[in-house]
Amino acid sequence: MSSRDVITTTVGPDFGAVGGAGNLRTIVGALLTYGLIVAVLMLVISVTTWAVASSSGSWHTAQKAKLGCFVAIGGAALTGAALTWANWLLDIGPHL
Repeated sequence: MSSRDVITTTVGPDFGAVGGAGNLRTIVGALLTYGLIVAVLMLVISVTTWAVASSSGSWHTAQKAKLGCFVAIGGAALTGAALTWANWLLDIGPHL
């Protein structure tokens, strides 16, 4: 052999060093569940307000309640998308 020894090492992240992916999945799931519950409650309150305001002739309040319905539906959709995205990231982590 020559005086120079070639040392080959693989350099990369150690994904086994950070544990707790199961705990992280549980925490993310719980937070997103609370987000969905709040969005559904907001939708129920907005729909009720919209119905009462429309029947009593308060069009300004009905318009604000309608906007609240759209915001609640958008929040629920974003929360569901965040859950899907978080699960995808947690599943792809071990494959890197």
